[in-house]
Amino acid sequence: MRLPLQRIALSLSLSTLLFACVPQRQLEEEQSKRRSCETELEATKTTKQSMEADLNETKSKMTDAEKRLSGLRNDTNIYGTSLRLKSEQYSQLMSNYELLLKQNKELRNGMADENTKLSGELNVTQEELLRKQDELKKLAAQLDAKQLELNQKQKDLEELSAQLKLREARVKELEDALKAKDQAVTDLKKKLSDALLGFEGKGLTITQKNGKVYVSMDETLLFASGSTKVEPKGEEALKNLAKVLEQNKDINVMVEGHTDDVPMKGRGEIKDNWDLSALRATSIVKIIIAGADVDPKRLSAAGRGEYFPLDPSKTAEARKKNRRTEIILTPKMDEIFKALETN
Repeated sequence: MRLPLQRIALSLSLSTLLFACVPQRQLEEEQSKRRSCETELEATKTTKQSMEADLNETKSKMTDAEKRLSGLRNDTNIYGTSLRLKSEQYSQLMSNYELLLKQNKELRNGMADENTKLSGELNVTQEELLRKQDELKKLAAQLDAKQLELNQKQKDLEELSAQLKLREARVKELEDALKAKDQAVTDLKKKLSDALLGFEGKGLTITQKNGKVYVSMDETLLFASGSTKVEPKGEEALKNLAKVLEQNKDINVMVEGHTDDVPMKGRGEIKDNWDLSALRATSIVKIIIAGADVDPKRLSAAGRGEYFPLDPSKTAEARKKNRRTEIILTPKMDEIFKALETN
C-alpha cells in the first residue's frame, strides 16, 4: 500500500516542475492527470480503509478461529481421554460378555438337566393333582349332600323355633292366667278375712294353699255333738261367707265334713261317721244357698268321715281338732284349662 502512494506523490512533484516550463496544452494534460491521480488517490484511500477493515475483521476471525482451535484441541484431549476410558470399558465389557457367555453355556447345560428333573417332577405333580381333583370332586359331592342335610335341618330348626315361640306365647298366656288365679285367690282370702273378721280365732281359720282358700270351722262353732243342725253363731258366719260368694261368681265351693275316729252309735238316719260328715256338709251348702244369690251348681258337698284327720293322735284334743268342716274355695280354671287344651 505504501509504494503506490510514493509514486503518486512523485508524479505530483514532477508535474509541478514541468508546469513552469511546459506549454499550455501540456499543462492541461498534466492537470487532467493530476485530477485523475487525485481521484485514484481517493479511491486508493477508500480501498485502503476497506482493506484495513477487512484486515481487522480477518484478524478478529483468526482470533476466534484460534480460540475455537484451542477449544477443539481441549475437546480432542478430553475426547481422547474419554475414548481411552471407553476403550478400557469396552474391553472390560467384552471380557464380562465372554464370561457371561461361558456362564450362560454352563447354565444352559445345567438347566437342561434341571428341566429334565423338573419335567419328571411335573409329571408326578400332575398325577397327584388329578388324584387331588378326584378327591375334591368327592368332597364337593359330600359337601353338597351335607349342605342339603344342613338346609333341611335349618328348615326343621326354623319350624321348631316357630313352634317354640308359639309354645312360649302359650306358656306366657298360661302363666298370666295362673298369676291372675293366684291374685284372685289372694283377693278372695282378704275378702273372706274382712267378712269373717269377728269369727277368726274363734273356731274359724282362713288359709291359702295350693291355689285355694280353705275356711276351716270347728264343730263347736257349727254343730252340737252328733247334730247336723247348724248353730246360730255358725249360721251367721256362713251367711257372711255366702255374701262374699255372691259377689265373686267365679268361685267354686267344696264343703267337706270331717269327724273324729270315735264310732257313731247308729240311730235314726245317722248310722256312722260317714253319714254324719255328709249330712253336716249338706246342711252347710243349703244355708249358703239360702243366705245369698249363689248358683247351686257352684257348690258341692262331701263327707270325709274320720279318714282325713288333722291330728292322728288318740287324745281328746286331737279328736276335737279333727271334728271340723272345711269349705274349700277354688277360682274357676276355665282360662287355664283353655290354655292347656290349646297346648
